[in-house]
Amino acid sequence: MIEQVAVRVAVVADTSLQRHLLQQLLSKHGYQVVLNSAPQQLTAERLQNCQTDLWLYDAVCSNEVDCPNLEYFLSKNNAPVLFGEGAAPSLNSEDYPRWERSLLKKVLQLTQHLAQQATLAVAMNNEVISPTVVPIELPQYFLKQTRHADQPAKQVWLLAASMGGPQAVKAFLDVLPVGLPLGFIYAQHIDAHFESSLPQAVGRHSRWSVRLLGEHQFVREGEVVIVPIQHELNFASNSRLLALDKPWEGAYNPSVEQIMRNLAQHYGRYCGVIVFSGMGDDGSIAAEYVQQQGAQVWTQSAESCACSSMPDSVVQAGFSVFSASPQGLASELVQYFLNLGIENNDDIKRTIP
Repeated sequence: MIEQVAVRVAVVADTSLQRHLLQQLLSKHGYQVVLNSAPQQLTAERLQNCQTDLWLYDAVCSNEVDCPNLEYFLSKNNAPVLFGEGAAPSLNSEDYPRWERSLLKKVLQLTQHLAQQATLAVAMNNEVISPTVVPIELPQYFLKQTRHADQPAKQVWLLAASMGGPQAVKAFLDVLPVGLPLGFIYAQHIDAHFESSLPQAVGRHSRWSVRLLGEHQFVREGEVVIVPIQHELNFASNSRLLALDKPWEGAYNPSVEQIMRNLAQHYGRYCGVIVFSGMGDDGSIAAEYVQQQGAQVWTQSAESCACSSMPDSVVQAGFSVFSASPQGLASELVQYFLNLGIENNDDIKRTIP
């Protein structure tokens, strides 16, 4: 596991079933539940000593006996308070997924800046490459190929991440050799205030050029373009990058679901997706569409993630064809393009009379 930066949540609920469901739901999506209690069991000392980033308060209060410390949550609390969505519906009911999505969206809105600050700080503070990290040598095959540095890359892959993403993507790029016939776009769930820091955070030890959108019109070989946080990204017929005049739909910025669909719709089998560390399940639905276009979907292995719920959701949906650590993903990508190049050359030779 790489350095953990989980957001801490304290749960207060008046039934054991509700506490159990909330514990499972939050833990599944990468949150650290630091307290799980009935309101009657909370003493003033427990309240003051609880180190949390968010209180999730889900209790029905008809009198002071039911909720003896309600005033604390209304005025003197040490962290934001989310008053819950009420009792969870039955797990098998049609209402349960809607209840779950609504609750998670509110939790995300109140806490995502904390995870983003922590995960970006970890990446920024890793000033040197570990001596155990050895960059992968570019195979001789690619040294003989003609590169078109000023032309759009014919293959573009998406690097998608949330919590723990900058560290994971940095580890991937640190060992990946330049010279492969592809470029990347990088979608990171992060507040717009941190967008300008991403190129430095993930690219400063890499031979890949990491840049913000706007510096060039398209993705070139050997570079990584940051997917904009506030505007949906799409592709023109000539592969020019289009920052649309509308925000991303859904709870996440940028939306991995939408950028996966936009990428696969334009590039078809000439693209791919790698889902790195992150909270939530963004991308798990669109992964099926990506595969239907003939493209690859890979994931970071759970044991190498700061938070594995995002890649895990793709794996559990049955759409990941390869999973490994960031370094393992880089090694496999080199081998994948080597095999692809050799196969294409063999096909060309067989068609020559």
